Order: sequence, then C-alpha cells, then structure tokens
Amino acid sequence: MSRTSSIEAGESYPLGATLSARGVNFSLFCKNAERIELLLFDEINPTQASRVIHLDPVTNKTFYYWHCFIPGLQAGQRYAYRVYGPFAPEKGLRYDGEKVLIDPYARAVDMTFYDRQAALLPGDNGHSAIRSVVIDPTVYDWEGDKPLNHPFAKSVIYELHVAGFTKSPTSGINPELRGTYRGLIEKIPYLKSLGITSVELMPCHQFDPFDAPGGLNYWGYSPIAFFAPHAQYGATNDPIALVNEFRDMVKAFHKVGIEVILDVVFNHTGEGDERGTTLSFKGIENRAYYLLQPEDKQYYNDYTGTGNTLNTNHSVVRRMVIDCLCHWVSEMHIDGFRFDLASVLARDERGNFLENPPLLWEIESEPKLASTKIIAEAWDTRGYQLGSFVGDKWAEWNGVFRDDMRRFVKGDSGMIGPIADRLVGSPDLFGKILRDPNRSINFITCHDGFTMNDLVSYNYKHNLANGEENRDGTNNNNSWNGGVEGPTDREDINALRLRQIKNFMTILMISQGTPMLSMGDEVRRTQFGNNNAYAQDNEMSWMDWEAVEKEKELLHFVQKLIKFNLRSPFFQESIYWTNPGGIIITWHGAQLFKPEWGEHSHAIALQLYHPILDQYLYMAINTFWESIVFEIPQLPQDINDGKWKRIIDTNLHEPDACCLGPDYFYLPEAKYEVAARAVLVLVS
Repeated sequence: MSRTSSIEAGESYPLGATLSARGVNFSLFCKNAERIELLLFDEINPTQASRVIHLDPVTNKTFYYWHCFIPGLQAGQRYAYRVYGPFAPEKGLRYDGEKVLIDPYARAVDMTFYDRQAALLPGDNGHSAIRSVVIDPTVYDWEGDKPLNHPFAKSVIYELHVAGFTKSPTSGINPELRGTYRGLIEKIPYLKSLGITSVELMPCHQFDPFDAPGGLNYWGYSPIAFFAPHAQYGATNDPIALVNEFRDMVKAFHKVGIEVILDVVFNHTGEGDERGTTLSFKGIENRAYYLLQPEDKQYYNDYTGTGNTLNTNHSVVRRMVIDCLCHWVSEMHIDGFRFDLASVLARDERGNFLENPPLLWEIESEPKLASTKIIAEAWDTRGYQLGSFVGDKWAEWNGVFRDDMRRFVKGDSGMIGPIADRLVGSPDLFGKILRDPNRSINFITCHDGFTMNDLVSYNYKHNLANGEENRDGTNNNNSWNGGVEGPTDREDINALRLRQIKNFMTILMISQGTPMLSMGDEVRRTQFGNNNAYAQDNEMSWMDWEAVEKEKELLHFVQKLIKFNLRSPFFQESIYWTNPGGIIITWHGAQLFKPEWGEHSHAIALQLYHPILDQYLYMAINTFWESIVFEIPQLPQDINDGKWKRIIDTNLHEPDACCLGPDYFYLPEAKYEVAARAVLVLVS
C-alpha cells in the first residue's frame, strides 16, 4: 500500500473497490447507518488496521451510498468496514460497530485470520476478521479465450466438487496441488477422455468453511462473498494469485472444449439466523439483504433450511446478483450457472410464489448473460416449481426424472406411463412452456443423495458419520441393494449391481433432454451409504482414482455411451419427439405395436424414425426379474439388408455391452431376448 494523507470524496458507482491508475474508489450501499469506517490493512501488522478512514456523511455519502477515493492504493490492498448505527433487532436493524465486515462486492478475500467464533459471539473481531482485497481485473492474459456456451442439445454435464475431485492421495498429483483449482487442471485429460462437454462445479464463490453442525462445511452451500473465488481451493495464499488460478482453470477447460458452469447460492448466506454470525450483509443493511418476519423483524424468514433467506426482491440485492453474474461471465469467463434452490428467488416475504418474480426476469433478460446457460433447481423447502419456472430461457434440474427412473429400474409397479414421459423429454412437465426438451436436465444422482453405486447397494441411508444420529438426509431414496445391504462377496449380486448401473447410465443417455452425471459414478464411487455427505471432507466424499483402473469396464461403457449420445441425431433435436412433423415415434411392448401400459408391466419399447436422415433407433427396457423376448420392428430392406445393428445390451460385457463399430452385431432375426433387468438399443 502506498501511504497518502489525501482522501477524496469519491463516487457512488461502481460499488465495491474499483482500481484506477490514480488509486482506489470505494463504494458501499448502506441506508440506515449513522457512520462508517473504512479499514486499511498493511503487511507490517496485518491483524490490525493501519489506517481508519472515517467517512463523512456529508462529503462521503450520496443518497444511500457511502464512498471515498484514496489515491496511491494498489491491487492487493486489504480492507474492510465497520458500520455503526442502531442495534434494534425488533426493527430489523443489527448494526454493530465492533464487527469488521466484508465488502459485499469484494472480488477477492483474505481468510488467513478468520475465526468463526469471533464473528459469532459479541465483541470486537478485528484481529480475526475476513479482509476484502482490491484486485485489478484487467491484469490477466486470457490468450483470446471466450466462454464456449455449448447448446444444451450438444451438452453432457458432469457435476463435481473442486477439492474432492483431486484431494485423495490416489489422485497421483503433487500433494500441494490436491484439492485446488490447479489440481483440477491436471485431471482435465481424464474428463476430456470421458467425453463430457461441461463441468458443473459445486460452490466455489467464497463460503464459510466452518458453517456446519459439526464445524466443517465441505459442500460449500454457505456463501459469504459472492464475487470472490473460494480461497481454500487455492494453491497459494495470495488472493490475487488465487483469482488468476481460477482463471487458469477456466482457460484450461476451454482449451479442450469443456465449458465451466458454476453452482451459485443466491437463496441465502452463511450468516444464519438471529443467532448466527455477523460477517457482512447483516451488519451493513440487514433489512435490505434478508427476508424478515413482518410481525417481529428480529427473526428471519427461512425458506432454505439454513436460517435465513436472501431478499432478492429488493432492488439493491437484485442489482448485486446481476452484477455478480456478469462479473463471473465477463471477468472469469464462466459459461453458465446452476442456481441452488432457485424457487426461493420467486417468493415474497411471506413465502408465496410471485407470478412475475423480478430477479428471475432480470437474469433472463440481462444482455450480458444472453448466451449463458441458466439452470434452476426449481425446488426449495416449501415445494416444487418444476415445469412452471418463469421465462423462456431457464433450464431445470428434473428431479421427477430422477425419482421415476429410480423407481422403474428397481422394479416398482405402475411406472410405465410416467417412464414413457421421462424418455421423451417430460412433455407432461415442460410441454406447456416455450422451451426445447433439452432444457430438462436429466439426472439419476447428484451431490445430494446416494452415489449411483450406493443407489444399487443400499436400501437405507447410513449417515452416522455426520454426527446427527442418522436423522439427516432423505429417507426417500428409491434405492435397492439387490439382496444384501452394502458390500458383498456374492458374485450374482455384484453382477446385478453392475448391470443396474449400466441400465441407469443407458437410460440417462437415451432419454430426450440434457444428461448430467455425478462425480465418480462412472467408476462406482461410494460414500458407504451416506446420502448427505455435506461435512465429509475425507475419503468418503473424495474421488477414488484407483477405481479408474478397477472399474474400467464400466468406465469404457460410459465413455461410449456419451459418445453415442453426442453423435446420434436423435439426441440433438430441439423439438419433442412427440411433436408432429419431426421424429416419428412408435411405442411397443414385448409384441409389436402393443405397449403394455398396465399397473403390473415392467417393460417398454419404442422405435424412433428420423425422416430427414432416414435413420431408425429402437430401445427396449426390461426391469422385470425374468428375461423377455421382444419382437423387433422390420427395417426397410435397403438398410443393412433389413438388419438392425446392436449398439447396447447391458447384460453383456465389454466390448459387446456398448459397441459403436465397426464390429457391429447384426440381429439375425426379428426378435431378441432381453435379459432380466437389462436394456437393449439398436440402430439402423
């Protein structure tokens, strides 16, 4: 920091700390404060402010914005705020001048001295507070990089945890890089070989790493600085270098054609309820940033299950969210966002759904985000908005696809009707809104719940390691262990489990919509039956890289499935297969043209015909516990002499389980015995 005695009035915009050739402009929204101090920290005594700038409410305030310009300051300058005003919780005011606060617009933070207890308890936390850091967003060589923005129709998404993907010693990378953005770069060749087009990173804007019942927040759904990359994922302690490490990671993904989607959490913050920490928003303008109970504003409306709900209907909060998204796109080159508990963003202060929620429309209509993927988790603690999410642009995590497919594959009755809808893009859910079927993000598993291996290995959750006496996590897993709970030496059950995983993977890739895989499912990653590993920063949650060799049969199967999905024109369609004028779909059962829609049916088949390309595709799914002989439709004689090519039979082993040529198996006759609990796919 360059010392200078001159302090100028500054400007109210841009918000945050803005670097120029002369110095830094600071601007902070704060409506009801009586006075504000800007704290500057230097390297000589980093735990104590080297300078305290008292902002004059006459000179340094315009309307609700407090601001100043300090010449001579440079990138890397640590700073924070103290905000003084009435502490009247019943009125929603929680000013506390003893607390040192993060700038809501901080582009980087220094977590070196952070002590959660000091932020949680009364008293001065100046020695152990988080510092905001001034950065220069222009000092980075992008080498011509731009966001890729693959269309949904040509996308396969892979959800992963930035740290958990490389943190295991089995990753084989330098111990200093494990669990970091730089460590993730080293595993990009694996992801490229898998064939996915997009990585969806679990939260990596700065969260409170200690905000969890057991004191360890592994997943990251506890944001405290929306603009800043998570410091604990850096291989360096230098906040500026950390920002560039994140950019290096994005650029490296883009160089191999993989886009980067961020899981963002704008529904709540890590400050919790009235008993929680005071880190930033609560001490700056509590009534603006949070939904408070109208009858008694000392209490928070909690529609997220975390203690508070961000007030995204407030104009200042909406602006912050839009500015934040544009920052990640323009300055960090992010390709898209998955919005955690996005239904919360459509609620008023009493929890009622708004017909036209302002933030959702602003996100959709923001021109800087026009080519950016926006994906909603259309759910919160009060219910689903799936299939009715506002606007024309939003894609949605299809939780109904997950639940129905789980029930169907494990053998539940009465599932044929719902499964027919899931296979063809869920038009029963999304057909009323003007979106293409690829806006349905289809998945069987995600970070929240069982891994795919555990889905076929456990009937019940086993969450004792979380320290909540197995009360946490859902009981509605729709899982089936095949006859034994957990690991077993029985070869028949292990063979069944592998086949069931292949079934899930195949159905995911041959259903209309955009498929999403969860980290490690392609090599049977297990959490040992834990379906809520939010605090398990250990081998339970980390990627096991030894499984890449151990489970190479499944890995090769999934690689070929992804390639098939991205090559086949049937899965590139932007209109529903069921719509007239495009793909021609014919439903079958074991007998041609006789689909069995009844309660006790466990099998379904369909044929797709692409009239423009003159191509056929046939799939048969048997979730019954006995084999079924399916009659196969007759191909025109001028196509392979009327013989189908077998692409997939999940009852077979490598290389026959999934064969993309040239050694196709041609069906010798117009029938095929599909084994118990198996899937067949044929092409012309």
